[in-house]
Amino acid sequence: MRITDVLRTKGTAVATVGADATVAELVAALAEHNVGALVVLGQDGIAGIVSERDVVRRLHDRGADLLTARVAEIMTTGVLTCGPQDSVDSLTVLMTERRIRHVPVVSDGELVGIVSIGDVVKSRISQLEEDQDQLTAYIAQG
Repeated sequence: MRITDVLRTKGTAVATVGADATVAELVAALAEHNVGALVVLGQDGIAGIVSERDVVRRLHDRGADLLTARVAEIMTTGVLTCGPQDSVDSLTVLMTERRIRHVPVVSDGELVGIVSIGDVVKSRISQLEEDQDQLTAYIAQG
């Protein structure tokens, strides 16, 4: 299974935020879109990624004043991406080894989607169920 198959099922919409937005605006966008991370866009494309976990950890360190800080201060800048033709299995390994939960999908330099660890697990379960159905049908034909 390829990332493009995952995007076909879940859609290609990506919630984004600008690096100059405040953390309060970021939190509102996370809640509005019901997502765990937002891709941070800059003038040259993806500038970073920021998650609920980033907010909570910085909030612990800095307190409520964090809400007026800029997203650029808390985002992760070394963003790992994948392409639509990458395999779900290879992305699963990457996400597990690097302990990341969200990976933007980029094609020809353009942001075309985002895949979460939940999307990966869901696609794997779907594949296992399909395999089981095929085996059951094969055995029933016996």
